[in-house]
Amino acid sequence: MTDWTFRGFEGAFDAHVREQLPWYELASDAAALIARHYIPKGGLVYDIGCSTGNVGRALAGVLEERQAQLIALDECPDMVRAYQAPGTAICADAATFDYQPFDVAILFLTLMFLPVSQRLKLLAHLRASLKPGGCIVVFDKSVTAPGYEGTVLARLTWHNKLQSGATPHDVAEKEMKLIGVQRPIDRREIDPAIEVFRFADFGGWIITPEINPCPSA
Repeated sequence: MTDWTFRGFEGAFDAHVREQLPWYELASDAAALIARHYIPKGGLVYDIGCSTGNVGRALAGVLEERQAQLIALDECPDMVRAYQAPGTAICADAATFDYQPFDVAILFLTLMFLPVSQRLKLLAHLRASLKPGGCIVVFDKSVTAPGYEGTVLARLTWHNKLQSGATPHDVAEKEMKLIGVQRPIDRREIDPAIEVFRFADFGGWIITPEINPCPSA
């Protein structure tokens, strides 16, 4: 069985992700609303792992009103070509990109597709580049809870996909293709952070300089 990939998938991505994650629009809007609290006039925003631009589209109004700049990053050239949202889309490796001091960075369903060693370095780099008063917004799949509760949450995720029209075969096939490609994050990788969203195995968090100060050099 081949690995899951975003390459060659751009035409079907928007419909697919909304079928697999029925709360996708709600979470996108939540991430954008959170970001709005931290975007100043003339600010700089990074959308890291931008796909076709769901976050950028949700931010369009505030970006225009506050004359803020959005830089969208994705390592898949197909997604960058399909990007339809404000700002500049760049094909780049998020883990090695040269980030400028910024006000907001959004990682929307991104970290789980990066190797653990790379995402730890990325978060450290982002924390160091975050301006005072800014924030990092993370929405991602997290490690399943221990015990029977973990089974309950995993089944809730599957149930939600099936209720949205995905077939059992498609759900199972994708799970098998994600082996080694998608690795859920451990909460300890992003702590200290404030949880702002939760649906089964998926969560959203805010990281700010106030709750997670960057260590002195």
